[in-house]
Amino acid sequence: MTETHPTTTAGAPVFPPGRYGRRREPRRQRRWLVALLVTAVVAAGVGLAIRLYQQYGDPSYNAQVTSYSGISDTGIDLEFRVNVPEGGKALCVLRARSRDGAEVGKAEVQVAASAGDTRPLTRYRLATSARPVIGEVVRCRAAD
Repeated sequence: MTETHPTTTAGAPVFPPGRYGRRREPRRQRRWLVALLVTAVVAAGVGLAIRLYQQYGDPSYNAQVTSYSGISDTGIDLEFRVNVPEGGKALCVLRARSRDGAEVGKAEVQVAASAGDTRPLTRYRLATSARPVIGEVVRCRAAD
């Protein structure tokens, strides 16, 4: 014979007293701990995003190649402009590519802006290991 109680809800299991040991009360959920962990992960992600943006994504140092000439088997002349804060410096990575797209030359060039000039024109002879067909500025960033 099973024991029934008038307070049991329909569908809830009824266990014989003393057979399965003492039943534990449901544990309280630690929502504050979950919220704290989510907040910490979001804060770390935002911090990492800000750091990477400052290092790689600063749009104030964008460059534009105005011309390239003097193409030979050993080099190419590049002329480019860089947005630099007044009196600041930028470090730009230049490269030359051959007809098949292979990189045949690469260099880092420091560009300094004089007083009152925020877009200095720079000319640089890039040495190459084979005949290039194009010269380009890959990226520029603040010089340390």
